[in-house]
Amino acid sequence: MSSITKEKSQPAQRFDVGKVEDFPVGKFRIVQCEGRQIGIIRMDDGDVHAVLNRCPHKGAPVCKGIVGGTWPPSAVGELGFERDGYVLTCPWHGFEFDLSTGAELFQERPMRLRKYRATIEGGSVFILL
Repeated sequence: MSSITKEKSQPAQRFDVGKVEDFPVGKFRIVQCEGRQIGIIRMDDGDVHAVLNRCPHKGAPVCKGIVGGTWPPSAVGELGFERDGYVLTCPWHGFEFDLSTGAELFQERPMRLRKYRATIEGGSVFILL
């Protein structure tokens, strides 16, 4: 009979990265945390999202990209614009990422932004690493 041992994982660390008003709606602010550049964005609905400032495609500083919407594939004669304010476009190669999930939207090779849990408590923004 073999025994299975569970590796002890380090607990997530919580960091206060600033006051809510330090994070403008719809724009990334980059903070340094544990040697990582983390982009934090406050949405117009009050949510905050935190992502590693590195595109999974080629390592671009992804948080310097445009935050807007997307033009999804459509039929001839149809044109739709979706997810305004929730799509981050990489500044190097134009890959589009959903800020809610981190998922890349339209490429065949699935990629995902590295996201961190972000919350607002008592007027401050906290992230878990």
